[in-house]
Amino acid sequence: MKYQILRHAILHSKKSQQGFTLVEIAIVLVIIGLLLGGILKGQEMITQAKIKNVVNDFNGITAALNSYQDRYRAIPGDDRNAATRWTTQSLPAAGTITGNGQITGKYNASLTAVAVTTQESNLFWWHLRLSGFVAGPTSGVAAGIQPNNAVNGIMGVETGAGAGTQGFASLIICTSNLPDKIAIAVDSQMDDGAPDTGQVRAQSQTAPNPDLGAAATGYQETGTNQYLLCKNL
Repeated sequence: MKYQILRHAILHSKKSQQGFTLVEIAIVLVIIGLLLGGILKGQEMITQAKIKNVVNDFNGITAALNSYQDRYRAIPGDDRNAATRWTTQSLPAAGTITGNGQITGKYNASLTAVAVTTQESNLFWWHLRLSGFVAGPTSGVAAGIQPNNAVNGIMGVETGAGAGTQGFASLIICTSNLPDKIAIAVDSQMDDGAPDTGQVRAQSQTAPNPDLGAAATGYQETGTNQYLLCKNL
């Protein structure tokens, strides 16, 4: 009797120590595969959404600029009649604004109480917000702040000076801190996919929101590179 009890205990112990069966392991692997596939698919969907947002930003600001010009016959930020049109907003007088069809100041101009009333690159956003073509505050220093893009960079305008400004000599809209994959996709969708030619150009970044410089000679998709992308307006 004792022998049978001992034998049963040993058999039960061996049975309880058995590992997973092949079927169980296969099920676990399938579940892991599905989870990994879902994560990768989700990441790709997020990337595609950011690409779409950047493209929409470029198109939206272009449309806002054109609409402003159609309505007021002036470029936002360079509009000498803005102060008399919006009299309660403490806009700078016409003499401060050049009215020459160009935007003074950098796309990434620092936002201070002085800059917002002297830098046309800040006034550009203030005028667009006052006209209702772009959302955002319409009074105070914040009225001239550059809007953020989908990747925690900024969007800004500047008049290029040829060499040293990606080769542009016209009014451009720039968006910063774009991961390499997003910058390449946006350039390919909107232009020729080359960073140094066409209406969309790019420069490699070594710091966030850099000043305009020379265009890159080619994109390098390392997974860590970032680009400043600019487009003719």
